[in-house]
Amino acid sequence: MSLSCRASRELEIRLQAGRRAATIPGVITPEAPEAPECLIVTGMPAAGKSTVTRLVAERLLRAARIDGDDLNLMILSGRVWALGEPADEAARQVELCNRNLCTLANNFADAGFTPVIDWIIPTRQQLDFFVTLLAPRPVLFVVLAPGSEVCRYRNTIRDPISRFDFDGYEALDADMKRELGDVGWWFDTSALTPDQTAEQIVREARHRALVK
Repeated sequence: MSLSCRASRELEIRLQAGRRAATIPGVITPEAPEAPECLIVTGMPAAGKSTVTRLVAERLLRAARIDGDDLNLMILSGRVWALGEPADEAARQVELCNRNLCTLANNFADAGFTPVIDWIIPTRQQLDFFVTLLAPRPVLFVVLAPGSEVCRYRNTIRDPISRFDFDGYEALDADMKRELGDVGWWFDTSALTPDQTAEQIVREARHRALVK
């Protein structure tokens, strides 16, 4: 198959997927193009956020995937990661990333695209920050929760470039459950493939993940 034929075929597949999504009751497709929901997918490292958010966005008729890690990498000088030092600068850059994520999400939503945000949100304070900046748009909040052991295993089978050495799974899991256990949709994906996870999010997030 030639490159042009392959590209045409891939485009048709994506268009067909979007048409199917638009006809599924309750799907995360905007009823009116000017007012889509904002979908946030969070979870511990290696929970599957990057893969799942990409698959979700590809299943919607109009969607944009926004990755917090990608935004952070735009800082080429002076970048401090979330757990880095000095702590006050790390916190400042986390807030900057959160603001940038919301600004992009609002711009895409205003243009009729469902924003699909991929980012670790560990506290209710940070989630409330997102909800405030995304208002009045509805926010759907999905926590991918396959469990610590599954996350550790998935990290070992990642491409080495994407592998993330992290030894705080139990503490982060406990903190997130304490802070966010009563909000959004805690989705146990331990027995699901990424495709199955994405399909279920598209079908059920509107009913299970709305932040009230």
